[in-house]
Amino acid sequence: MDFKPELLQLAAQHGTPLCIIDHDIIRENYRIFKKHLPRVQCYYAVKANSTQQIIETLFKEGSSFDVASYNEFMQVYQYIRHFEKDQKKYFVWDKIIFSNTIKDRQTLSKIKQYKPLVTYDNIDEVKKLKEYCNTAGLVVRVKVPDTGSQVEMSTKFGVEPGEAMALIDYAFEMGLKVEGISFHVGSQCTNFDNYTQALSIASDIFRESRKKGYGLNLLDIGGGFPVPYDPQVPEFAKLASLLNSEFKRLFPEDIEILAEPGRFIAATTATLVAEIIGKARRDGKIFYHINDGVYHTYSGVVYDHWIPNFHAFKEGPTEICAVVGPTCDSFDKITLSAELPGNLEVGDFLYTVNIGAYGTASTTRFNGFDPAKIIHKNL
Repeated sequence: MDFKPELLQLAAQHGTPLCIIDHDIIRENYRIFKKHLPRVQCYYAVKANSTQQIIETLFKEGSSFDVASYNEFMQVYQYIRHFEKDQKKYFVWDKIIFSNTIKDRQTLSKIKQYKPLVTYDNIDEVKKLKEYCNTAGLVVRVKVPDTGSQVEMSTKFGVEPGEAMALIDYAFEMGLKVEGISFHVGSQCTNFDNYTQALSIASDIFRESRKKGYGLNLLDIGGGFPVPYDPQVPEFAKLASLLNSEFKRLFPEDIEILAEPGRFIAATTATLVAEIIGKARRDGKIFYHINDGVYHTYSGVVYDHWIPNFHAFKEGPTEICAVVGPTCDSFDKITLSAELPGNLEVGDFLYTVNIGAYGTASTTRFNGFDPAKIIHKNL
């Protein structure tokens, strides 16, 4: 089905740059995840796209949530504000995890009443939790291989596997409760060996912990589930099959498994329409200047190592073109290698698909340019 006429109609109605989020796709992605990984509780990683309507749609679907800050926590909390006190506490305890291993003291003090689930990966965090949030359930984050992932995580987060047991011991010695183990194989992981190695590492730590009598009962496998940005990306169903097999082989049924998909849920839900506001030929190459850029919805090019895609509404002989943003910063080059018709003019439009993750989440107002307007389909 050709959806270009609808995009042009919406652009004419709302102006550009325009980000269109389809909530039917959000629901579909969530349900696919649950279908293929029935043993896994889905905690949507709010950081991937914190647009409030996405959180609301997933809340209604029954999703749990992975938050990294008190503000993200409050985005979820508003839907349980009317719950009875005990219901609120149970929801936070059961359906929210603070997966940022470093949390400020003020946040910990605010969430102490809920007995939250939190990750940690160092001794000083344990000390801070003891003082400001000793009600928390702790999940030790372990460093695991993330080779080949689009965004690697191991350089900033995770205790070395050989040191994890000592960190678990220390938390219990401080009078805290360690609930389980977490890891993250890197965002957009297409190297499935990362998962198998990580699960093996986690399994070894579980066995050693249980031998010591610690009642660890939770495994958090993080995110990284691949999105089909291009045909070379391996299918999620194949990864799910591998994971289900390893779960059965390595982890007893009494161990609860959760995951933190963000990109997998959000990426394919959004399309961006931008207007060509300038055209120039520089060193023999056409430069299309558009009214969105790397400081705005295309920020994922910088922060997420994302390779953007561009499509034209008009047809014509194509050539390799540059597409650049509207700011006065020469860094604001979205791509230098987009294959586009050379006959596009100022006032024509380009569109980009699969831009729902890590784009609007890190947009700015640099140079005084407003972010793209966001509209929602199938709310």
